[in-house]
Amino acid sequence: MAEISETHAMSSDRDVNYVLTLEEISNLAQEGGKPAETLMNVVELIARRFQTDVCSAYLLEPDRANLVLAATLGLRPHCIGTLRMGLHEGLAGLVAELVRPVAVEQVQMHPRFKYFSESGEDAYQSFLGVPLIDRGVLQGVLVVQTIAARKFHEDEVRMLTYAASQVAPVVSEARTLDRFIAPAQERLWSLARNLWWSWDQDSSNLFLDLDPLRWRQLNHNPVALLSEIPLAAIELRATELVLHSRINYAYRRQREYLEADRTWGATHAGVLRPRPVAYFSAEFGLHESIPVYSGGLGILAGDHIKSASDLDIPLIGVGLFYSQGYFRQQLDTFGWQHEEYIENNTNDLPMELAIGANGEPVTVKIVTRSGSIHAKVWRTKVGRCDLLLLDSNVAGNAPEDRELTSRLYGGDGRVRIRQELLLGVGGVRALKAMGITPGVLHLNEGHSAFAILEAIREHMQDEGLAFAEAVSRVSRHAVFTTHTPVPAGHDRFNGDLIEEHLGPLADALGLSHERLMELGLEDAGNPGGEFCMTVMALKLCRRANAVSALHGEVSRAMWAGLYPGKSEEMVPIGHITNGVHVPTWLAPQMFRLYDRHFGPGWHEQSGDARIWEGIEKVDDGELWETHLGLKSQLLDFVRRRAVAQSLRRGEPPELLQRLSRILSPDALTIGFARRFATYKRANLILADIERLLAMVNDPKRPVQFVFAGKAHPHDHPGKCVLQQIANLTRDREFADKIVFVEDYDINVGRYFVQGVDVWLNNPRRPLEASGTSGQKVVLNGGLNLSVLDGWWAEAYDGLNGFAIGNGRTHSNWDLHDSRDGEELYRVLREHVIPLYYQRDPDGLPRGWIKRMKRTIRTLGWRFNANRMVMDYTLKCYVPAAGGTSADMTATF
Repeated sequence: MAEISETHAMSSDRDVNYVLTLEEISNLAQEGGKPAETLMNVVELIARRFQTDVCSAYLLEPDRANLVLAATLGLRPHCIGTLRMGLHEGLAGLVAELVRPVAVEQVQMHPRFKYFSESGEDAYQSFLGVPLIDRGVLQGVLVVQTIAARKFHEDEVRMLTYAASQVAPVVSEARTLDRFIAPAQERLWSLARNLWWSWDQDSSNLFLDLDPLRWRQLNHNPVALLSEIPLAAIELRATELVLHSRINYAYRRQREYLEADRTWGATHAGVLRPRPVAYFSAEFGLHESIPVYSGGLGILAGDHIKSASDLDIPLIGVGLFYSQGYFRQQLDTFGWQHEEYIENNTNDLPMELAIGANGEPVTVKIVTRSGSIHAKVWRTKVGRCDLLLLDSNVAGNAPEDRELTSRLYGGDGRVRIRQELLLGVGGVRALKAMGITPGVLHLNEGHSAFAILEAIREHMQDEGLAFAEAVSRVSRHAVFTTHTPVPAGHDRFNGDLIEEHLGPLADALGLSHERLMELGLEDAGNPGGEFCMTVMALKLCRRANAVSALHGEVSRAMWAGLYPGKSEEMVPIGHITNGVHVPTWLAPQMFRLYDRHFGPGWHEQSGDARIWEGIEKVDDGELWETHLGLKSQLLDFVRRRAVAQSLRRGEPPELLQRLSRILSPDALTIGFARRFATYKRANLILADIERLLAMVNDPKRPVQFVFAGKAHPHDHPGKCVLQQIANLTRDREFADKIVFVEDYDINVGRYFVQGVDVWLNNPRRPLEASGTSGQKVVLNGGLNLSVLDGWWAEAYDGLNGFAIGNGRTHSNWDLHDSRDGEELYRVLREHVIPLYYQRDPDGLPRGWIKRMKRTIRTLGWRFNANRMVMDYTLKCYVPAAGGTSADMTATF
């Protein structure tokens, strides 16, 4: 009798320990907010509760003949949505086939055992699976597994069955999304038309698998790819490759992402929901297949809007559609850059005409003294955010105006001011035509500053205000970000151009030409001076920021003259340091590594420093092997591009053969890729050719360099620096150790930042406002070797990379360059090269790997776009929209 009581007590203890209550399921659902996330939360809880190494949920597919892995703790995360099995396969299939629990102590001894190698389940011995049944209908299978052989007791089977009954409604809800299956091509088109796919690896891989060759040839453009493949062929290809479950999974995740309401933005930026942020930028670098960007400013804008989407910040981007984009670059046999412009086909881009509040396509009209400029508006979906792009190629425009938005940063001052008039004034009018009333105007650089004038005009017209009062109303909602300490980076226009293009707007504002010019004059005592867009933005925006701490100091000194009577420290320009969008720039291999060690969903909290502590749990060998794999991909890419470049130039077959073998995977690989402006000093490493030659040809500790970048078409000195680098690649003594990759774009940049050992950045301090390319390298474990300028000045701690110099400059540029060149060689010789080649008996550079981990841990959370956009939201957007609950900074 006592024995029976003891057994009953043990069973009761198990019941208490294992039971999963409806309240817990409800709480987990609230934490996740989406069926897929709730399932992940559930399997984690069950694994803990039942003390197993694995817990997985398999969903029955709509054909009711196959199971697909929907959530797991223990198996490889990338198998979610891709691991598919028939009901006749494996032990999970047996559970679904019998519709009853199956418990196996040693799985390999069971006749239905099937090993799915991609899942990583070879380490697990025992298996317990129970059916997931909701309202009498089989929905899937719940499985737990352990590494050690384990005999599951009857009460454990009973309690897992009970847990499954509580979970089944969640599974049923997840399956409901796929119950009425659209044809594969419809779901692929849904994915392709929203740029969310571009930072979701599972989705982009679907397009790759449809046709790998064309995917590469079409510059990874899914709209162009799907347009080429007949609908029947898409369905056939999806069937042949068993893509249907992956397509359904990607589509379901996209819908969950777009429809989620439990987000950071919902909590912290609710005031922006009815009146969103209007984010103006002359360029947006979203993906290589949409070439309406040139470099850092555009990439930053693209990352900003992507993170705003991820965080669910109500934000609408406003830019221009450049039908020919920025130029395509080719080098001739002398290393000289040539520019080629290619017309973009709007039918091959994920764009549609924006529809206004009246149900008609949006058009805008801007009157100038010399005629009117008209534009249509394209709308692009970027996750949860919209991007509006104005296009002047419309009937009614003069021929030169139809070409106005054809090229980015092309043409003379007259073209530039007309583009900026269209961006600023036209952008505000486009928003109004769509029925959108922004709560915040964010001007990303001075190109869009005319937007402030149009917003003032609207307030004067709609509310009957005088100019001064309307300025006060608008400025409190305006945010201005300045990006450059280089004088040439700030647009200036003479008085005649301002009168021609702003005259009618000035009339509407009640301003004389002289008063209008005063808004943009840097020196109020020089009425004949030029109108500066940055000056007007600083005068008319309540909030202004630089893009790094050092840039903030430089900007306050640069514009102190606009604030007479204020000390330099009191100039009202703060700083929010730039960051990069993690899912866009993190290599898939590193993403999977982080998934394993940081936990599922870690990237949604990438602005939290605690998340990145997980890198210390990663085995040194695992991190190093992952890096070497990425480095190998980079070298293969560079070789392919080098061969293609040589083939285009008609060079001899023996050269092509040699180029196919250049670069060594064993050599320290240093990357340099950015705009070839002279102040960025791409040729600083060439200061001492003899030392460079010895470095690259050292048989024991070789160094190799990969370069990429474009010089502005009108920048002759920049082209000369580029030619100097390109010609060195043809020198026999350097030819296999230095390579220049033509036509730098997002795709080239992705390979570079993911695969280099070291990222070289050596601008003249303090002329680099921030720089973000090195931040992308951080995410992938590369180390920065940089001048203490921009973001690196606040990031370097002595152990998370390498610094060139000590942060001091010299008024003599030649002496400045000489000192920095000498310091660059010294750091390479004394620190970088020895540390890289210092190996332990296992062949691992432990000291180097220690720095890799430190750079990821200390910098990954700080210099990513989620943190940046959260800073903008809390410090700029919400206050500008009047959404703060307390503010005692004002003086009375």
